[in-house]
Amino acid sequence: MTLMSIPVAVALVAAAVLFVAIVVALVLGMATGRVRIAGFRGHSSADDGDDLPDEAATLLSMMPGVSIVVDANDEVVRSSPDAYRLGVVADDAIVDRTVLDAVHEARRSGGKRLFDLTTTTPQRYVAEANRAEHVESRTSSRPNWLKVTVGRIDDRFVIVLVNDVSDAIRFAQVRDAFIINVSEQLLGPTEALGKLADELEKGKLDGQQIARDARQVRSSCDKLNHMVSDLLLLIRAQEPITPSSANRLPLLDQVRETVERLQPQADRFGVGLTVSGNADLVVNDEGGQIDSAVTKLVENAIGYSPEGGAVGVSVTRSKGGDSAVIRVIDHGAGIDKKAQSRIFERFYRGADQNARTADGVGLGLAIAKHVALTHHGDITVWSAPGQGSTFSLTLPLAQ
Repeated sequence: MTLMSIPVAVALVAAAVLFVAIVVALVLGMATGRVRIAGFRGHSSADDGDDLPDEAATLLSMMPGVSIVVDANDEVVRSSPDAYRLGVVADDAIVDRTVLDAVHEARRSGGKRLFDLTTTTPQRYVAEANRAEHVESRTSSRPNWLKVTVGRIDDRFVIVLVNDVSDAIRFAQVRDAFIINVSEQLLGPTEALGKLADELEKGKLDGQQIARDARQVRSSCDKLNHMVSDLLLLIRAQEPITPSSANRLPLLDQVRETVERLQPQADRFGVGLTVSGNADLVVNDEGGQIDSAVTKLVENAIGYSPEGGAVGVSVTRSKGGDSAVIRVIDHGAGIDKKAQSRIFERFYRGADQNARTADGVGLGLAIAKHVALTHHGDITVWSAPGQGSTFSLTLPLAQ
């Protein structure tokens, strides 16, 4: 049994039990005259006075997943709000052809249908989800992986139960990619050390070969140190901040200090760094969280900028006046539209890596995101392939 099969099996059993309970409640309600079918709606009005029986309504409200009730005319008469976000329902109708076909088949033959379904979130709901996570990007929607159960209540009504397993699948994909990435980086130092040990054991004390092997060991160790350092930064980025007079921080001073520390790295790759902004802005900070976020944003910009390129960092007051905004602007490769919805995920690695960014483990932007969340701020991105990227980190001003 795979790692995914156990939670999915439990979810399916729970869905099946709830499905049977709802059908029983609906049938009992109809049999006792507690519901008027002609006006069966999830949003009853004062005119019709129709509603679900109390048992069914209670069960539907308690369900952790998504439920949809469809009438004989294929009209959705009851639906969870998430059914719209998942791209299954729109304008009080089932819009996914696979689900609608299953509804028709269940209505004709009875029984229930179990199947997997992949949908996309309508664009208007993508922006709402980004705002809820305090991130924003110009992006296409991500796929939703769903487990769907469809069954007939009677000749007129069919119920659709949807279990969204997207987070579990997405986490598994990211986790697997991370394990592969970390394993490869752990293999590097051990292989290099093994090679060096072989040379010494055989007595082949070729100075040049030993020097090459030693450089390989050092390079592999640097990659490993990078990974461990980023993991520690991610942990610190999630530690809560309690604003006080003791942790007030002049923001522009901190940004200048961070950029100066990264100047040698930029010089090594032939990338220019500039800093500008308002010196009067003060925020609260602890544990060097803001330094970590700015470090990762600027390192990211340097990594994807061409030789001779430039990275600009600015500190300004927000339009509302109650926040400070740190913008990191580069004119490098840019980010593909499909990738923009995932770049703030932990361990996510895009496909467009280069020699400068190959050693990363996909934690830099996740660190910046968690710093924004910890400070009750936001992080947004604008990017287009070939036009560069602008990351904006918004932090509330100290009171």
